[in-house]
Amino acid sequence: MTMTIDRDEPLTPAGRLFVQPEMDQVINCAIAVDDPFDVDAVKLEISNSILVKHPRFSSIMVKDSCGRERWRKTEVNVDDHFIIRREPLTDDPSISDEDAINEYLADLSVSTPLSVTKPLWEFHLLLAHKCAVLRLHHALGDGISLMSMFLSCCRRADDPNQRLTSQGIGTSTSSSNHRRLSLKKLMKVIWYTLVYVIEFGLRSLWLKDKKTVISGGAGVELWPRKLATAKFKIDDMKTVKKAISNATINDVLFGIISCGLSRYMDLRSPKALQEGLQITGVAMVNLRKQSGLQDFSQLMNSKSGVRWGNKFGMLLLPVYYHKGGSDPLQYVRRAKAMIDKKKLSLEGPCSYKIGDIIMSYFGPKLASLLNYRIISNTTFTISNVIGPQEDITFVGNRISSVRVTSTALPHAITMHMVSYAGRADMQILVAKDIIPDPKVLAKCFQDALLEMKEAARVVCKN
Repeated sequence: MTMTIDRDEPLTPAGRLFVQPEMDQVINCAIAVDDPFDVDAVKLEISNSILVKHPRFSSIMVKDSCGRERWRKTEVNVDDHFIIRREPLTDDPSISDEDAINEYLADLSVSTPLSVTKPLWEFHLLLAHKCAVLRLHHALGDGISLMSMFLSCCRRADDPNQRLTSQGIGTSTSSSNHRRLSLKKLMKVIWYTLVYVIEFGLRSLWLKDKKTVISGGAGVELWPRKLATAKFKIDDMKTVKKAISNATINDVLFGIISCGLSRYMDLRSPKALQEGLQITGVAMVNLRKQSGLQDFSQLMNSKSGVRWGNKFGMLLLPVYYHKGGSDPLQYVRRAKAMIDKKKLSLEGPCSYKIGDIIMSYFGPKLASLLNYRIISNTTFTISNVIGPQEDITFVGNRISSVRVTSTALPHAITMHMVSYAGRADMQILVAKDIIPDPKVLAKCFQDALLEMKEAARVVCKN
């Protein structure tokens, strides 16, 4: 008699966190293309891709006798993972493809979980809108891992026979390098780390942002959603960046967010707001040695030291309300001063390690409760992934845009930005009963960048 050895693989602590009811997270990536999809060609590409061969994407999630979640290898039937919509999403000809797709994604964010009876991913083909929606559970990996995997299925538009390499993918600002620290800088690292870790603890208990017209809170993740897209040009952001010494794209992004939120609250608030009012965002920072998207061959190589999965820390990033003034670049300068302090700290690695310890020793219920409270006590979520710098194709079809959003959180505003081929699209997912006009909010962000660009040109000329 032969015995079967249980080879189920346990979920990582971060993976267990993302399957808890309070933090259940699905990433929705919308890929728009120039020409109609060939359904059979897409299925063949996915069937032959590393996606269905990767252990995470060919396993179902089960629970053992102790209630711990584990990955169990299974056979993948690609047809089970495709949802094909041939008819338009709406009969109203006045609704654009972008608006129809955004409404579809907004509905997915609150009403359509992934089935646990099969591996936790789906491919929705919206044929009438020339768009595919790749849905991936966050337990499979973080945005960096999952975007790197998708891009492994793509080709360069200028040479369809060539896959993307890491040289064709942008890199984001990495966490600070703390080597060769002076004593003064070392003291700053210790001090800022201590301050920010204490704030994390307080946020998980009772400290919260003041109530504003954009505040969410516990239970808001269940509310109906709307989705709008703010569109930026990377060259415009670079123009602003050059006008401020040692600034980065992330500094510009947070300046835009601070300015845009200030403008929107001015429009929506019946009473005058306090100058300098703090609005706190939650952001994720990549903790891998290489910043930005990863070389997928390195992610798949266990000896490379580049780990697949969820490898990120959490940052609390405050922005402040300010009444519009004559110099919109002041928003970027304030954002840069804040982010420079965050870079000096070890907040990201500490938050990751603390979460790992709580999950390992106290279990997922306490870890998910603390994370949920941190989100409930802040105002918005923000992420920024820098993608390919050049046009790419998927199944021989040029990709025109890549946009990402996720399952709703107890924030009234969740923002995910992905840059691609000189453009950056930020998906703004909102609780529509709190923010009924997300297109107005998107325009506030877009107008903020345009005004900053004009101000930056004046600075550069002088």
